[in-house]
Amino acid sequence: MLTIDSSAALLSSAAPIRNEPVQARSTARLATLLDSAASVIDEIGYERLTTAMVAERAGASIGTVYRYFPDRIAVLQSLAARNVERLMVRTADELAAGRHASATDAVLALHAVTVDLFRTEPGYRSLRAGDVIDLRPSSTEATANAMLAVAVTDALVAHYGVSDSADVRLAIGTAVELIDALTARVFARSESGDAELLAETDRALRAVLAGRL
Repeated sequence: MLTIDSSAALLSSAAPIRNEPVQARSTARLATLLDSAASVIDEIGYERLTTAMVAERAGASIGTVYRYFPDRIAVLQSLAARNVERLMVRTADELAAGRHASATDAVLALHAVTVDLFRTEPGYRSLRAGDVIDLRPSSTEATANAMLAVAVTDALVAHYGVSDSADVRLAIGTAVELIDALTARVFARSESGDAELLAETDRALRAVLAGRL
């Protein structure tokens, strides 16, 4: 199964939560704060988000927000890390053995998962795997997209008979970046997504993967 350890690492390193929740109530409260932040971001964008807005939307005190997050950037980073984790979990399910007829179909399914997250996951359009706010890597750290590409390649090698080579890893890495960048463009001016550009993205993916998988 596709590993999601990388997203957990992102959460711990890129999202400085003041108090890690250990009880169900605290976990639920943290989820509510992130859900509230996502809702506000969908309305006004992440640039204008404040901790006061998060508290108001969650029906919580500002002190509750600061109990978990030192500042607004920590809220944004934590939401971005959660979005990465949700993408990884959905991708793991899609790349399970026997789920698709071919490795190419499995990669196209990753595109479909990404499109669905853009449509249904609050805050995902602003804070996704390829967005700079959840990345900000040092020169020695891999980006979320790079880690996703490694995990996807490993799953395709394990379940779809794909050969493990530098050429294959380059192709899948390119496909992951294409999915992220073009899907963002697809939804830049349309709530439902530009259907023609969505189809064009699939064609571009097939071209990148042709002869490599």
